[in-house]
Amino acid sequence: MVVYGMQLPVQSQSTVFAECWEAAAGPDDLLAIARTADRAGFAYIAVCDHVAIPQRLAGAMSTVWYDPVATLSFLAAATERVRLLSHVAVVGLRHPLVTAKQYATLDHLSGGRLVLGVGAGHVREEFEALGADFASRGALLDETIDALRVALGPEEFPSFAGKRFAFEGLGQRPRPVQARVPVWVGGSSPAAVRRAALKGDGWLPQGDPRDRLPRQIARLRTLREKAGVEDPLVVGAITEPLYVGRAGWDTGRRTLTGEPEVLAESLREYGAMGVDQIQVRFRSRSRSELTDQMAAFAAEVAPRLGCEG
Repeated sequence: MVVYGMQLPVQSQSTVFAECWEAAAGPDDLLAIARTADRAGFAYIAVCDHVAIPQRLAGAMSTVWYDPVATLSFLAAATERVRLLSHVAVVGLRHPLVTAKQYATLDHLSGGRLVLGVGAGHVREEFEALGADFASRGALLDETIDALRVALGPEEFPSFAGKRFAFEGLGQRPRPVQARVPVWVGGSSPAAVRRAALKGDGWLPQGDPRDRLPRQIARLRTLREKAGVEDPLVVGAITEPLYVGRAGWDTGRRTLTGEPEVLAESLREYGAMGVDQIQVRFRSRSRSELTDQMAAFAAEVAPRLGCEG
C-alpha cells in the first residue's frame, strides 16, 4: 500500500517551487492547508529547515524558511491524525541534546506523530555562523543520527559517547510518545543513500527522476542486506507537479495533468518500482485552488492507486 503526503507551501519559498500566491500568505493559510491534509487522509505534512540564508543565495532561495519545530507544533494543535515530518532537519547545525529536546517535545505534544527527516545541509555560511563543521558534515550527520537514536529513546538519562558529542547523567523530559521515533534520511548522493540504508527507517530522495529511482532503490536494498539490516525501510519519492483535471492555464511542461485515471496510471509506476510513500505537490494560483486540488487527489486519484494516508 502506497502512502501519500506533501511538503507544505508558504513555510519555505525557494523560487524552485514556490507559487506566486505564497508571498502574501501566512499562518491562516498554513492552518487551512494542514487541516485539509488532515481531513483528506494525507499521511504527513512536511516543513523544511534553514536557520539563515546568505545574501549570495537569497535571490534564488529567498529568506522565508519557517522554523520546523515551531511550525509543526503550531500545526499539531490544529490537526488530529496527520503525521509531522521535518523534510529535512539539518541536525548537524545543533547539538543532539538540543534537537532531541525540541523534537521529543513535539512528539509529546502531538501524541506521537513525529517523523524526523534529517539531511546533511548544503549552505556553508549557515554552518560557519553556527560553529558547525561544514567540510565534515557527512560524518557529523552520521554521528548525530546515532546520538539522536539514544537521546530520543526511552531513557530519561540517555548516555552517548562519540568523537564529537558525549553526554550522560543528563535527564530530559518529556520523552517522546513513540517508542522509536522514525528517522528518514534525505539525499540522493551515494553517501546519502548509504546513510539511509544503514541508519534510516526511511529514505527521502532529493530530485531523483523516475528512471533513476529503480537503481537507487536496488542499491538501498543491497546495502541493507549486506549489513544484515532486517527492519523495513520506507522508500520515498517526490512526484512531478500535479494538477487534477484540466487546468485552463499554463501549469508547466513537467506537470502531470488530466483526469484522475490518467494521473493514477502514471503514478502507479512508483509503487511498481518499490516506492512506499509518494510526496505529492500541486500547481495552484491560490490557497483555495490548492486545497481543492488536495481534496480532489484524495477523493479521486488516491483510491485508484491503492493509496492510503
